[in-house]
Amino acid sequence: MLVLGIETTCDETAASVVSSERDGHGEILSNEILSQIADHAAYGGVVPEIAARAHVEVVDHLVERALAKAGVRLSDLDGVAAAAGPGLIGGVIVGLTTAKTLALVANKPLVAVNHLEGHALSPRLTDGVAFPYLLLLVSGGHTQLVAVKGVGDYVRLGGTVDDAIGEAFDKTAKMLGLPYPGGPQVEREAERGDPERFALPRPMLGRAAPDFSLSGLKTAVRVEAERIAPLTGKDVADLCASFQAAVVDVVVDRTRVALKLFRETAGHPSALVVAGGVAANATVRRALQRLAGETGLRLAVPPPALCTDNGAMIAWAGIERLRRGLVDDLSVAPRARWPLAPAPARA
Repeated sequence: MLVLGIETTCDETAASVVSSERDGHGEILSNEILSQIADHAAYGGVVPEIAARAHVEVVDHLVERALAKAGVRLSDLDGVAAAAGPGLIGGVIVGLTTAKTLALVANKPLVAVNHLEGHALSPRLTDGVAFPYLLLLVSGGHTQLVAVKGVGDYVRLGGTVDDAIGEAFDKTAKMLGLPYPGGPQVEREAERGDPERFALPRPMLGRAAPDFSLSGLKTAVRVEAERIAPLTGKDVADLCASFQAAVVDVVVDRTRVALKLFRETAGHPSALVVAGGVAANATVRRALQRLAGETGLRLAVPPPALCTDNGAMIAWAGIERLRRGLVDDLSVAPRARWPLAPAPARA
């Protein structure tokens, strides 16, 4: 099976061709990504209108490059997949409309993929992870702990009640005067900082439900920064290190609680999976590797290039859905919001 995947939900335009053999093994034949970081840097964040225009300008060229690098023609494909949401609606429209056009012209099945499902299933492409598994999804504005039981079968165990982890990293960076994109900048500064200098809170630590709250932690960083202003380079590094240490403690605690809940409701997970942009953070990965070792689980994390938005995860999700006959017609609509699974009811 051979599928083209298109991803345009935020500030990366991406196209990829992925193949799958009968045994289920996947291979990335091409993975073209064009980042818009330079277009948005002056604004300190993604501007939706600029993002949509940039997708329009390059998506056709990236699709051509992806097909050429894979050594295939449009007629060779078994399907065309595109991220149909959630995301910035202008960008989502661009990618989904492109996929619809290609599917119509080539008379190929269309698969409208939930962007979050792309992240959720990507470890099956990169690591061959078997169902069921516990997923910590930390992508952009999303922070969720999900029991992944099968394709289209997801149970949300917990999530953030306010800021997502990625948002907290980016907002902390902006408060401290670090350049965009903020998450990687905070991680770099933290490497040379003292994580014990500032006694920052660990929100939700010890709670019975595996939920997150990051807004209070972000506020605590601002209070400390204002208290010692003007900030020196060492102050910034120490604040970043203290913030990151607090996030890691919360992530490990919340994931440990989710593992307990998973075992009570869904049996034994085959692995602990971390996917999304924050999964590229080496300190977070090391902490979760220790947790996985303590609990007798394998930790599966896609390589850094597949943690951020990419077309390969969309193509793979398309393959997973095509195998099960899950296709869409040309009337499928783009979605700005599209939950992977409903939020759990809390007493």
